[in-house]
Amino acid sequence: MKLQRKNRRALALGAIAVSGALALTACGSDDTGGTDGASSNTAANSSIKCDDAKGQLLADGSSAQKNAIDAWVKSFTAACSGVQINYKGSGSGAGVTAFTQGQVAFAGSDSALKPEEVTASKEICSGGQGIDLPMVGGPIAVGFNVPGVDKLVLNAETLAKIFDSKITNWNDAAIKKLNPDAKLPDLKIQAFHRSDESGTTDNFTKYLIAASPANWKYEGGKAWQAKGGQSAAGSSGVAAQVKQTSGAISYMELSYAKDGITPVTIDTGASAPVEATVENATKAIAAAKVVGTGKDLSLQLDYATKADGAYPITLVTYEIVCDKGNKAATLPTTKAFLRYIASEDGQGQLADAGYAPIPADIIAKVRTTIEGLS
Repeated sequence: MKLQRKNRRALALGAIAVSGALALTACGSDDTGGTDGASSNTAANSSIKCDDAKGQLLADGSSAQKNAIDAWVKSFTAACSGVQINYKGSGSGAGVTAFTQGQVAFAGSDSALKPEEVTASKEICSGGQGIDLPMVGGPIAVGFNVPGVDKLVLNAETLAKIFDSKITNWNDAAIKKLNPDAKLPDLKIQAFHRSDESGTTDNFTKYLIAASPANWKYEGGKAWQAKGGQSAAGSSGVAAQVKQTSGAISYMELSYAKDGITPVTIDTGASAPVEATVENATKAIAAAKVVGTGKDLSLQLDYATKADGAYPITLVTYEIVCDKGNKAATLPTTKAFLRYIASEDGQGQLADAGYAPIPADIIAKVRTTIEGLS
């Protein structure tokens, strides 16, 4: 099993390197604050620098990154005694609200801060503001549960019509055309969406808007806008509904698409349909551009990509933190934890958990920014 995990990681990182996404520098290098172990409380795990981290750190936000955060927290708190990190994973909308109200040290969001949210953050970031630090990438899987169907190809047009209640049965002619060899049943489609404000919803609908504007007329955003369908809270909630509901389909972060849920393969117009894998999402994310200003590192993704092997329905989760004016009681722990998850070791854990590391040039900027937090 360990060998399989090792081979899987090697495969993922090899694909990332080919796409130009990773050439990560070590956590202990000069750009992360030096390597002098005598000047800081370096943990038994030499890749984790605890510094003055202590006490409890509260955070909330994106449920998409919850599995990654849980793995990071386990490693970090095992290395840094006396530290507790409580990440709720209530959803991107709830996380941003908690951050702008000063309830958490940092928040996770699958969408960058809006101008009005930046303005609100200035009330709790004394002399500064909230900034977006891209930390976790990955594919948004469109998971389905259709008896007798173990592989399904859909495109933006059919997905838009399914989630807008325009295609309501699995043996619809449009689905048959994309899957001529599949035994599609005469079964009602049960489309589930997020009931809470969600960055996953925001990114999924950005894909529909970009790739099939004629069939998705909604503005998009964290709140679901289309009529019909059913809803559940969080990535775990929609995943649970798909698992137990015959004919169900929903969108979720890839690590939730398991145990009876099969991801859809997407026809993007490339030479072949593209599977929802870490490697394919990394190829798409590697083309992202930094569009944030100052210390903000928000990204622009190409949801309408037709590049071979590039999976178009991707998201990047940002850790949102004050650039200046962080609370003195939590700043050391916040910096130490963010430093670790942005490190080579922290990013290296992502592929095994079904996530994509952030491209090398972008994560280097993230590391520099973390060291300047005050």
